Parts: sequence; C-alpha cells; structure tokens
Amino acid sequence: MCKVRIPGEAISVGILLKRSQSPIIDCFTIYITNVATMELLRNLFEGYPNLWGGGVAHSVLVLSLVIAFGIILGKVKVAGISLGVTWILFVGIVFGHFNLNLNEHLLHFLKEFGLILFVYSIGLQVGPGFFSAFRKGGLTLNMLAVLAVFVSVLTTVLLHFLTDIPITTMVGILSGAVTNTPGLGAAQQANSDLTGVDAPEIALGYAVAYPLGVIGCILSLLALKYLFRIDAGREEAEAECGLGHQQELTVSPVSVEIRNEAIDGKQIKEAKPLLNRAFVISRIRHHGGNGEAELASADTVLHVGDEILFIADPKDVEAIIAFLGKRITVEWEKVDKKLISRRFLITKPELNGKSLAQLKIRKNFGASITRVNRSGVDLVAAPNLQLQMGDRVTVVGSELAMGHAEKVLGNSLKRLNHPNLIPIFLGIALGCILGSIPFMFPGIPQPVKLGLAGGPLIVSILISRFGPRYKLITYTTMSANLMIREIGISLFLACVGLGAGKGFVDTIIHEGGYVWIAYGAIITVVPLLIAGMVGRYFWKLNYFTLIGVLSGSNTNPPALAYSSELTSCDAPAVGYATVYPLTMFLRVLTAQMLILALG
Repeated sequence: MCKVRIPGEAISVGILLKRSQSPIIDCFTIYITNVATMELLRNLFEGYPNLWGGGVAHSVLVLSLVIAFGIILGKVKVAGISLGVTWILFVGIVFGHFNLNLNEHLLHFLKEFGLILFVYSIGLQVGPGFFSAFRKGGLTLNMLAVLAVFVSVLTTVLLHFLTDIPITTMVGILSGAVTNTPGLGAAQQANSDLTGVDAPEIALGYAVAYPLGVIGCILSLLALKYLFRIDAGREEAEAECGLGHQQELTVSPVSVEIRNEAIDGKQIKEAKPLLNRAFVISRIRHHGGNGEAELASADTVLHVGDEILFIADPKDVEAIIAFLGKRITVEWEKVDKKLISRRFLITKPELNGKSLAQLKIRKNFGASITRVNRSGVDLVAAPNLQLQMGDRVTVVGSELAMGHAEKVLGNSLKRLNHPNLIPIFLGIALGCILGSIPFMFPGIPQPVKLGLAGGPLIVSILISRFGPRYKLITYTTMSANLMIREIGISLFLACVGLGAGKGFVDTIIHEGGYVWIAYGAIITVVPLLIAGMVGRYFWKLNYFTLIGVLSGSNTNPPALAYSSELTSCDAPAVGYATVYPLTMFLRVLTAQMLILALG
C-alpha cells in the first residue's frame, strides 16, 4: 500500500497524478488525497487540546483563530451598538473554557507586549495635544472627567466593603464598567508584583461587567438628555457658534477695523506688547489706500481706519478686539485675489523642532504662516512655536510665494508614510524602565509602580510632545498608529480571555458572578449621572460637549460613536479628545493603587 505521511507531499503527488485521464490513476489520486487529508486532521487534533502536538504552530493557530473570530463578531451590531474588539476577549474565554490555550510563559509575554503596544500608540496620538488641552480651555472639561473617575473609584471601594468581594475582583469589575482595558492590565500587573501570582478573577470581573459598561454609558447619556430636557437644535446651534466651552479649544480668524488712536502710527511689533496677548495679524487693508489687501509683517505700520485680519485663541479674541477697535466683516478673498491661502504639510526632517521665526518664510518669499494644525488642534502661529513633522500649516501669500513655501516645507505625503521606528522602540524601552521604578505613597504599604501600562503611556506622551525639541522625529501616520494599536489590543484581549476562560462558567453559575453585572452597572451609571449634573448645572456645559466628556471619562469609543450620531457638529469628539489622555492615565494609576492599598 502506498502511504505518504507528509500532507504537502501527498497533495503534490495527487496534483501530478491528476493530470492523467486513466480511471486507475484517478482512483489512486483520490486515495492519496484522502490520506493527506486524514494525516492533516490527525496531526491537527492528535494530543488535543495541544493542536499539532503543541508548540509554536499550536500557539499561533489558537491565537489567530481567537483574534479573527473576535474581529468578525465585533462587526455585528445590535440596535446600532457593537462591542467591537472586546469580542476577542469573549472568544478567548470560549477557547480557554475548552482548554485550547497557550503555553503559560508565552501567554504572559504576548499579553504584556500587546498591552505595551496599545498604550504606547495611544500616547503617541494624544501626546501633542495633552498639555495644550489645559492651556486652551480644557481645564474645566478635565476637572469634570477627574470627578467622574473619583466617583467611580469611590463607588468601587464602597461596594468592596459592603459586599466583601475581593478588591481584585472589584477592580476588574471597575475596569469593565468603565471599558478601560489598560486599567485591567495595570491591575493584573500590580497584583502579580504584590502576590507573585496572576489573579484570573480580575479578568473575569472585567469580562462580566464590560458589555453593560458599554450599554449603560449610552443609556446614561440618554437619561441626561431627558433629565435636562435638551433642545437638540438649540444645543447644536450653540455648539456650532462656539458656546458651551467648546469655543476655547481652537483658534479663530477675526476681522477688525483699527479705532485705537494709541497705536496709530505704530508698527505691529510695537503694538502687540501693549496688549500682552498671543495673536497673529495676517492681512491688512490700509485706510485711504488702493483698496487692496496686503500681507502684514512685524514692521507693518498700523493706522486708524485700517482693516486687519488676525488669528488668536477664542478666549483672547474679545480682549484683542476691545484693544484694537471694532469687529467687522470682510471677504478677504474678494478684496485681493492676488493673495491666496493654502495648507502645507511639514515633511522635511530638518524642520523638525525649528521655530517659525527660523523658517524666514515672510522675509524670503513674502508669505506668512498664520496658523498651525497639530493632531487636530489649531495653534496660533507665534514666532517661537516649534514645528513638528506632520504639522499642517496655513500659508497666505501670492501664487509664486506658495510654490517657494511648498518647497521649503516639504508637503510630501510619501515622506510622512516612511516609518520612524526609533522613537517607538526607544520609547518602549524607556517606558519599561520608568514603569519599574517604585514610588512610595503615604498609607500604602507597597510601593506603586506605573508598570507596563503606565510607564510606556507617560513616555509616549512626553516623547510625542517634546521629542521634536531634541530633533527626534515622532510623527506616525494615523493608519500606522491604528495598526499598532489594534494589534496590541487584539493580542492583549486574546491572552486575557484565554487565561480567564477555564473558570469563567463556574464563576458565573456557582460563585455568584451574575451579581457582578449589577455592581458593574452601578459603577457605570452613578458617576456619569453625578458628573453630568455637575457639568450641566454648575459649569453650564453644552450638552454635546458634555456627553463627549462623559464618554471620554469612561474611555468608551462606542459611546463616542453614539454621541457623534446625535449631532452634525464635532463637539462630542472635541470633548472626548480633550479629556481622554488624562483619564487614561488616571484609570491606569487608580487601578494599581486600589490593588496595592486594599489587596
């Protein structure tokens, strides 16, 4: 009897023999193919649950199937709501329940490495706008997010003492209730450092509370809408007009007629220090002139009756108008068609970390940079503002000047698509070092470590914000950032699910795990309602900005998606992005502190 034990060879032989039209050879071909199939299946399931006898092939197969099935299920929506990549966790639990698992050491490594990739990519994205959020009116919004975090932690502690549920389980429920995966990772690592063993109940609590954490957040936002009797049309109009604290989060161009005689005859560089506000005058039309607009420079002389266009932070606009004269409406594009406005990308590496003044665009080409957009945030183009790779600058000038400016700035998408791996791996290394440094806090017997969740997160924020000052190119395309993030979170959730799957069903059925769902709902809803009422009644926040902040305080992308569907304005996204970095950091830190203080 002919027997080929290697499936690949058997299939190859079958393909070669299949070229013949002889019935005998055809039968032999079918036999060989069947042997190959049976050999493949035998090798696959022999020694179950160790597929292919265990080893690397088994681990890759199980991990790939968990992630693939989880992503497929994540695309399913019920009532417009999807759990997204969290399905990977649940698929991992199913595989773990049937004992389809990975090697313990490999499982631990992939879980931690996935977590590092996830939090580091988040830090790279939010870092450039992290500190500016506080300077540009985001302090109020971040204070509200801090309140929501504090109330959720307080609620968790109260439930811990009232129910005698172990703090490890309660922290897992907390992380699931606020849909914060890095907090889960930080809690697991803190417990491992404290006890020397993993605590599967943390992941079990997270998995049980997560689904209602998503749904409960959305229902809370709806409840606030009816509680406040929101007029959606009015709130949207206010948000679009810049009311409700959203106006402080981006720069605004304003036209003004000079009325202040104190600055009559003064150069712009002489007049600006009198006000001590940050603004840029980009265009001017002189009173009594030929009616054409021209670019303004530091040496341009101002006269009463001149019309100017300036760009400033909204919080400074009224003070600047009061100082200069009165607001007017001018269609600058029609005043002088010789001046055009275009946006260019900073793509030349040698410009990374240089200030606007060092470019000498105005002196060399007669053009002016009026604003800089960085990570979705518009910045005033002050002379000392340092540029970063990926910045999008608005340039005003003639058609000829635009061509010269484009050559200086780069404006090449191809250059931006080139990966910059040095800051990623250097930052991860520094993050691991920072995460291993112990910090002592009063009342906590064990030192607190930022861990592999907090350390890389802080380092990535700092590198993305301050790296260009030291000529370090930190720009990463959004698609590359999302790819790293999704791979990281997929690896982490798959490993967490596989590790927790063995005891999941017993916990729910026999150990009262179903009660955890109710506790998770309390942790989800109570902080959101309290923070929502404070934000609305005390800080008078616009409703759409408010629900964006509340979604961000729970780091809840499905809630943000739902909030964005309620309005055509970007207020929810602005609120979410403003509080997300600080909230993420606090969720990671508080999860660890709860374990170390009460564990």
